[in-house]
Formats: sequence, structure tokens, C-alpha cells
Amino acid sequence: MATPTKIRTEAEESLARMQQFDVSSLPRERELGSEVNFLDAVEPATRLVDLYKRLSVTALDDLSQQGLQQVRDRANSDFALLKQALDFKLASQQNPQATRDSIIQQLTASYDPSFQTLHPYIAYSLHRSADFQRLDSDARATMQAISDRAGKVEAQLQEHEKEAQRVLTEIRSVAAEEGVTQQSAHFRAEADRHDTEAETWRTRTVNLAIALGVYAALSVFLHKIPFLTPTSNYETIQLAISKVLVFSVLAYMLFLSARNFLSHKHNAIVNRHRQNALMTHRALVEAASDHGIREAIMVQAAGCIFSPQNTGYTGGASGGDSPSPKSVVELLSKAGGKGE
Repeated sequence: MATPTKIRTEAEESLARMQQFDVSSLPRERELGSEVNFLDAVEPATRLVDLYKRLSVTALDDLSQQGLQQVRDRANSDFALLKQALDFKLASQQNPQATRDSIIQQLTASYDPSFQTLHPYIAYSLHRSADFQRLDSDARATMQAISDRAGKVEAQLQEHEKEAQRVLTEIRSVAAEEGVTQQSAHFRAEADRHDTEAETWRTRTVNLAIALGVYAALSVFLHKIPFLTPTSNYETIQLAISKVLVFSVLAYMLFLSARNFLSHKHNAIVNRHRQNALMTHRALVEAASDHGIREAIMVQAAGCIFSPQNTGYTGGASGGDSPSPKSVVELLSKAGGKGE
């Protein structure tokens, strides 16, 4: 005689097998063709499988041994019909169409006895899933567990409050420094761009200098070339003017190229200086103990960063390059007055 535990396991396996059955595997139209397939079995099979899905597996824990046997036997009987449809072979049937129709009819007819057997257990399963007393008990237990856990978490938060404040202060400091560093990246990118342009114009300047030197050397012998040899004073003057014009153009191009090189080099240095000022002024401000000194440092840093700088191209100095020493002295004097 089977033990209750074994019957419970068998009933659960049989029920789960019906609930998990794939109805879409029944038709097999490619294998059986359009005449003898099980497409008509999909609807009754779906209806039957859905009936089993309404019975919860957890409800089996409360069923009697007789109830478990009924669920198991009914599920096995219905699965056997589905298995017949899956194992159906044309070659092994004398009258395939009649056999197919018989299986479909049995599947259709099996719903009523399956419903009569299962509907009391399905009703109990639905009632069990909506057992409000059990839900209330579970909710109270859950709330108590949450309350206990919340108390522990609150105690831990109080213990780590000071540490959290310290970490928050450090995070704010790091975020501020990172913000300053990110702003200095604009000056770094500009300095790198000017360095690249300076190298380009350096190469052009060297090439133009070489070209000018070569032309100066060749121009000494231009009058000895047969078709360029002057035969009159007019041709001599014309050749001389041509030499001067070409030499002047090359010299002016060399001058502009050198000026561009110096300009880009100057701007690269200026932007590098602004980058360094922006990255170091925070450390200087924090190191200063007096508010007036901090203001003086900020004025100097702002003047270095935002004041217009000489471009290095025109050769003239721009006005207002940086804060005047007088403004710095005034700030320092105000700081001294406040300190007193």
C-alpha cells in the first residue's frame, strides 16, 4: 500500500505534468499532413489543461488520501489521451483518420468527468488562496519582522551617523575639487590645440626659410641663364625688380609664418598658466587663514583666468591683463584692518 507521502508526490507530479503540457505541440501538420493532423484537438486540449491550471499545487497539502488519488488518477487518464495524440503515427494505423477522430472525441468528452472530479478541489484551492485569516496572520508576522528589522537598522544608523557625516564632507570636498579640475580641462584643451598649431607653423617657417635661402642663392646666377640674360638697360632693371618682388613676397611669407608660430606658442603658454592657476587657487584659498587674504588670492586668480591676455600676434600689450598691485594691496590692508 502506498504511503500518504508517496501519493502526495505522485499527485503533484501528475498535476504539474498536465499544467505544463504544451498544447501547441499537438497539431503536427508537417508530419501528419493537412488531412490527418490534430489541429481540431487544440481547442478541447486547451480547455482541459486550463481546468487543471485552476487547481493550485499547494492545495494538495490539505487533501485527503482519497482526494489525492482522485486528482492523480484523473490527471494520468487525461494525460494518456494527450500522449496518444503525440504518439500517433500514420504508418502504424490501418485507418488513421478514424483513429484520429476517436482520440479527439475522447479528449472532448473527458472534460465533463474531469470537471466533476476536480471542481470541489478547485473551489477549495481558490478559498485557500483567499484565506483571510491566514493572510492576516502572515501579515502580522511580516509586520513584526519588519518592525524588528527597522529597529536594528535604526540602531545601526545612529551608530554610523558620525561616520556618514564625515564621508559626506569628504564627498563634497572631492566634488568641489573635481568641478574645478573639470573647468581647468577647457584651458588644457586650448593649450594643447595651440601647441599643435605652433608645431605646424614651426615646420612652415623652417620650410619658407630654406626656400628663401635657396632663392637668394639662385638669384645670384639668374642673369647667367641664356634666356634670362639682359641685353639692355630696360631688361636689366626688369630682372632686378622681379628678383626684389619675389624676394619680398617670400620674406613677408616667412615673417607671417614666424609670427603665427610665436603667437600660438604664446597662447599655449598663457592657457597652460590659466590651467595651473585654476587648479592651485583652491589650495591657496584653503591655506589662508584670513578672509581678506582669501579675497586677494581670488582676485589674482580671477584676473589670471578671465582678464584678456596679449595674443602674441600684434606685438602690443593689451590693457587690463591682470589686477593691478594697488588692488591687491588694498585688499590686504582691509584684511589687516579687520584683523585688528
